[in-house]
Amino acid sequence: MTTDGGYRALFRTPEFTPLFLASAAGIAAQTVGGLALGTLVYRATGSPLLSAVSMFGPTLAQVLGATLLLSGADRLPPRTTLAGIALALAVATVLLAVPGLPMWAVLAVLLAEGLIASLGGGVRWGLLNEILPEGGYLPGRSVFNMMVGIMQIAGYGAGGLLIAALSPRPALLLAAALFAVSAAGLRLGLAHRPPRGTGRPSVAATWRTNALLWSSRPRRLLYLGLWLPNGLVVGCESLFVSYAPDAAGPLFACAALGMLAGDATVGRLLPPAVRPRLITPLLLLLATPYALFVLRPALPVAAALVAVASVGFGASLLQQERLMTLVPDELSGHALGLHSAGMLTLQGLSATLAGTVAQLTSPATAMTVLATASIAVTVTLALASRRAPEAPADAERHLRHEGAKRPGARRQWSG
Repeated sequence: MTTDGGYRALFRTPEFTPLFLASAAGIAAQTVGGLALGTLVYRATGSPLLSAVSMFGPTLAQVLGATLLLSGADRLPPRTTLAGIALALAVATVLLAVPGLPMWAVLAVLLAEGLIASLGGGVRWGLLNEILPEGGYLPGRSVFNMMVGIMQIAGYGAGGLLIAALSPRPALLLAAALFAVSAAGLRLGLAHRPPRGTGRPSVAATWRTNALLWSSRPRRLLYLGLWLPNGLVVGCESLFVSYAPDAAGPLFACAALGMLAGDATVGRLLPPAVRPRLITPLLLLLATPYALFVLRPALPVAAALVAVASVGFGASLLQQERLMTLVPDELSGHALGLHSAGMLTLQGLSATLAGTVAQLTSPATAMTVLATASIAVTVTLALASRRAPEAPADAERHLRHEGAKRPGARRQWSG
């Protein structure tokens, strides 16, 4: 499937459209709900740390999902699992809208949300890889990422207007309704599919497959590149509310606009021969504009810097395309789930770190610190990846055997 004309072909693929639309409703729910909760907590506490944690705290629970639940990404029926996750998030969001909910209860609900959602990335992206023909994952994921940008622009805009006109709690109820719509769309729009993998989900199976995926040096470096630079920059974004309390919505919208531009460029315009060489430049672009926040730019300049930086999120598409060449299809859900869970965990940790630094200094200083760390990590990983790849170890050969012995393998892959 080529990117030229491939976008139209994607929507002719059975199940792509319902998965796309239901995911769009879920992203809108996350966007509106996150902005509403972050604003509600900041108004109540005046704390940049608590505001950042309330918006990005659920991602901290992703590490628990990655170590306990991730084997279910390939061993549970996708339709039932995705619909159940969306419905559970709707219920949790309604709880967050309850007036007078103490902060410890808010954090407990956020932890539960993150644990529930930790399985969703692996199931969703594994299903996407399954329903698309060979070569379709990158354009398919590109369309999803562009949808995320569009829904975030709309969600932050609508959420900001709703919060300004009424209060954060009606926005939270709107988010709960959108999660419910997503659950209904997944349940009614997707066909029943058996799990891609065999065996029952278990903690032992999760740990075993994680160890196999981590056993290869090229995959280790790739996972670190997917997690660390991205996570540190999202830590910068977590401070938008405290940097501009009355204009966080436009900053988030500009970030989404930049991400949309980056994903469109990577998914549609870049020829395959050029893609691998642009991963490091895009990751550097992702962080460098935030280093200029040390100058405390006014809102229009800050918005422009945020938009330019977010173009760099397109690097993730190229990294995921590389990841799919390093694992068999039957482990694609687990591999993508590990990427998603690790990335979201680092985003949550970075938001906590950013909030802590901002509490001690200022939001602008904290953004600069995290951006500088992201640049340093990107350069270090780029230098490390230039070394000759290691020879396959026993665990690597076992992973190849695991993929080869499962029926239905569709793509040649290498480690």
